[in-house]
Amino acid sequence: MLEATLAQLEGLVADLLQQNQTLSQNCQQLEQQLRQAREENENLQMAALEQEEQQTAALARLQALVQRAGASNVA
Repeated sequence: MLEATLAQLEGLVADLLQQNQTLSQNCQQLEQQLRQAREENENLQMAALEQEEQQTAALARLQALVQRAGASNVA
């Protein structure tokens, strides 16, 4: 009986070790995906800021053109 219990325990320990290895690999993959997602998020935020700056500059130019056009119509 003791031998059967030890054999069963060995099998359970082996299963747990395999599950631990699988979970460790999954964790590493998720950490890598998280790093990639964070990097992509940072890149997208930078691109959004650059686009916002460009839009602000374009708006200022358009407003200046409208003011000049309005001033030339008054004169």
